[in-house]
Amino acid sequence: MTRLPAPVLRAADPSDYDAIAAVIDDWWGRPILGSLPRLFLDHFHRTSLIAEGPSGMTGFLIGFMSPSAAGEAYIHFVGVDPGARAGGVARTLYERFFDLARGHDRHVVKAITAQVNTTSQAFHRRMGFTVSEPVPGYNGPGTSLVTFTRTI
Repeated sequence: MTRLPAPVLRAADPSDYDAIAAVIDDWWGRPILGSLPRLFLDHFHRTSLIAEGPSGMTGFLIGFMSPSAAGEAYIHFVGVDPGARAGGVARTLYERFFDLARGHDRHVVKAITAQVNTTSQAFHRRMGFTVSEPVPGYNGPGTSLVTFTRTI
């Protein structure tokens, strides 16, 4: 098996939104762009990351330091090119985000996912997150989401 070179990480820029929007539905295998409006890169690009490989973007992480919950950071969205999965891109993005969070005096990182996204739940467990049972009504009636919490 050929090992891909480690991705180069950089801070996101608002102009990265168009590149993310162009691939996100394909990377997820379903329409998901509506969950990532442009405002996240307009307002949280300094705490969001882009992973790049020899052929371009291989992944991204959209995250921010909570303005309301002192000591907490939040990962809103992560995507990895299917061709780069299992190559450590997501782990590298998360580890760099943890470093950013620590640098902002944050000690807890949180995230959520859909109840059916068992791949994400397994990944977060491997990354040391506590994974909740589905929380009914998390985003309103008829929704159940799984929450993730990790002390860093």
